[in-house]
Amino acid sequence: MSLSALYDLPAPAKLNLFLHVVGRRPDGYHLLQSVFTLIDWCDTLHIERRADGQISREDLGPMLPADDLCTRAARLLQSASGTAQGAHIAIDKQVPWGAGLGGGSSDAATTLLALNRLWGLHWSRSRLLELGLQLGADVPFFIAGRNAWVEGIGEQLTPIALPPTGYVVLKPPVAVPTAAIFSSPLLTRDTPRTTMAVFLAQPKSFGKNDLQASAEAYSPQIVDGLEILRQNFGLSRMSGSGSAVFAACNARQHVDLVRSLVTPDASWVARHCNSLAFHPLLAWCAD
Repeated sequence: MSLSALYDLPAPAKLNLFLHVVGRRPDGYHLLQSVFTLIDWCDTLHIERRADGQISREDLGPMLPADDLCTRAARLLQSASGTAQGAHIAIDKQVPWGAGLGGGSSDAATTLLALNRLWGLHWSRSRLLELGLQLGADVPFFIAGRNAWVEGIGEQLTPIALPPTGYVVLKPPVAVPTAAIFSSPLLTRDTPRTTMAVFLAQPKSFGKNDLQASAEAYSPQIVDGLEILRQNFGLSRMSGSGSAVFAACNARQHVDLVRSLVTPDASWVARHCNSLAFHPLLAWCAD
């Protein structure tokens, strides 16, 4: 009997433990080196199969753009597979956008993994990875489903074993447009390449985020967030192109301290997150 619906599907966020811009391709895309780690801050999706071929979406939390990545992912898989089936996608959006946490990309990846099962396509992971890259450079990471050493524009993934770690993640009340950060004159694009072995020798303190200076110039609130975390936890860093910042912290109660420092401005979000060893839906797709 074929499935008619899949409920409570997690779409976890990620952190960039470091992010170096090491060059630029002739087509303008930037070449990166980074380590992505999955964290347990998740959006939740509920997807029902539609027999009429239509793709529809329902927002259970904040309103999303009409043509968000989930909808685009569903239409792309529908077109590429030639299926006549459709889907209704309901999204409980918890991971903030404009944060550098990959929330939209993760939603798209969960949509592809779920519809691959719901529509009975049985595509391999490598086939979904190729499709995901058409949606965005971060989407393949979430489809691959493991913490990774990342190169290229984000599509070259090497699984990496990372120790379980807790983080305080602080999201200032600003959404950072990625295009503005990558076009900033403050962005350096020639950080020397490194290796996974060098990172693993000092994983807690290695490297920097080359996008951070541009983002700090864009929003002083990012500077404030980084300083709050630095004063309380030592090393702080921005994830992706911002605006979320984070620090390693295995004691969950310390997030209350961070919340007290940004009170009474409730537009700041502080959360304690734990790293994930792998994506919760990793087994849903054959390698």
